[in-house]
Amino acid sequence: MCGICGEVTFDGTVAGRMLATMNDKMRARGPDAGGMFSQDRVAFGHRRLSIIDLAAASQQPMLDPVLGLAIVFNGCIYNYRELRNELAAKGYRFFSQGDTEVILKAYAEWGPRCVERFYGMFAFAIWERDSGRVVLARDRLGIKPLYYAEPVGRLRFASTLPALLTAGDVDTSIDPVALHHYMSWHAVVPAPRTILKGVRKLSPATLCIIEPDGRRSEQTYWSLTVGPRAEDRKFKEDDWREAVRVTLGKAVERRRVADVPVGVLLSGGLDSSILVALLAELGQADLRTFSIGFETVGDVQGDEFRYSDLVAARFGTDHHRIKVDSSRAIDALPGMIAAMSEPMMSHDAIGFYLLSHEVAKYVKVAQSGQGADEILGGYHWYPALMRSNDATEDYARVYFDRDHDEMGQVLAPSLMNGDYSREFVDDFFRDCASSRPIDKTLQLDTQIMMVDDPVKRVDNMAMASGLETRVPFLDHDMVELAARIPAELKVGGGGKYILKEAARGLVPDEVIDRPKGYFPVPALKYLRGAFLEFVRDILDTPRARQRGLFQRAYVERLLSNPEGELTPKGHSKLWQVALLESWLQAQGV
Repeated sequence: MCGICGEVTFDGTVAGRMLATMNDKMRARGPDAGGMFSQDRVAFGHRRLSIIDLAAASQQPMLDPVLGLAIVFNGCIYNYRELRNELAAKGYRFFSQGDTEVILKAYAEWGPRCVERFYGMFAFAIWERDSGRVVLARDRLGIKPLYYAEPVGRLRFASTLPALLTAGDVDTSIDPVALHHYMSWHAVVPAPRTILKGVRKLSPATLCIIEPDGRRSEQTYWSLTVGPRAEDRKFKEDDWREAVRVTLGKAVERRRVADVPVGVLLSGGLDSSILVALLAELGQADLRTFSIGFETVGDVQGDEFRYSDLVAARFGTDHHRIKVDSSRAIDALPGMIAAMSEPMMSHDAIGFYLLSHEVAKYVKVAQSGQGADEILGGYHWYPALMRSNDATEDYARVYFDRDHDEMGQVLAPSLMNGDYSREFVDDFFRDCASSRPIDKTLQLDTQIMMVDDPVKRVDNMAMASGLETRVPFLDHDMVELAARIPAELKVGGGGKYILKEAARGLVPDEVIDRPKGYFPVPALKYLRGAFLEFVRDILDTPRARQRGLFQRAYVERLLSNPEGELTPKGHSKLWQVALLESWLQAQGV
């Protein structure tokens, strides 16, 4: 897990003038080492978090003069040892013990489509010395980020958007389509857009091939279809339950590969609890688990220690409870916002930010339960889609933070054009193979919402403290299996029915049968005291007023009734507005 950056020029100028600046901006992602490489029109930078092969031989940028290749890579290839053995049998000789060199050799043997052989999370850039071609790649589920900007005559890329901003020459005006998405989808902006016109992100499961003259092409190397298969008709509930348990177990085992200890972020919910149970079943010794809790506000409980304590006791983990009072949370808000590659409004960002800071004192790697709700039907809005006859209409009703009419009250008239978010959903649903609204919704949440909400949030917040997070539920075998399971076995039983049944006998029933919880951060749902003043101060700054993204009458309405203006998912509309403005200011925009 690291940070990568680079520049490719097409106008005859030498690349890399701003490389050190971009690389240094990502120091938190890779505090253990840094390196740079440049040759005429190509320059690569890397910040290293040492997880696999701690020796200097695996430092990056990595060059292989025999193959004529150079690479910068962020992530982990979990099956690198098996691939290494296969490549060694073909005659390749290795000078290191890590996964980075395996990517280079795999690329030499199989070309860019080598990515189809990888189990892992990754974003990388490879330079071909002899052709001058540069290839960018991102993993199937977009677990690892990759942003790019295109100043005149060049292309720059980086693991974070702020790193690109430090290099300059970026159009920082607001993309109105992205803003509509941000205000509709809980701050999600689907790839390739970002909130800024001048920065884009490579879509998941995508190869971007850049020729020396600047011509660029993209290939999608993996796709997902959610819905039943004819060949699965013979499968009964017991078969699906066993398949989930076996496939998830393999995913957890793959993510044990490391030359440093691996812990678990234990929320007390089913998703993280089953990871602990499977690791214990695999014989994991000295397992460290970590939970965080906040103060209760009104009737909103601020922690789930009751359940995480139960799981930790059952499996004898070295458990760490982290209790955070509101004063610490308010002090951490500026750092949390600055660490975001894109503005993310979810309340639990502060939880992951503070949790990761503590966890990184003990381990460099932790498994986490993100993705289970999206792939296995865990959210409360899914039952409505089970009964739907109009997928787009019913999805918008239960998911959108505000409808298009309210959007007209929120945004400055100059930023209001089409109903971009509804159009996006319509187009996506039209391309889905399944005719069932619930299958279309689960596919949208897996391929779009999950990538740019929980997955991005955990990567950004964890890497701000140099912590690598691994997500077994997003092993592509697990995602493909979940896509085939009948929706009734996912959404039924209050959500994630088949996962609950797979967990029986592994996880305490009290955890399996408890009401669904969310990472509770009450102070950002009910903005009071110092939190409300933080928001007010941001929205009252001259920069916010001059920028004029939001109509002032709407802002005043939210400020006068912060607890009465919540989205259908129960989040603060005021925080959503303030977070965007705060993020822009944190990035110097």
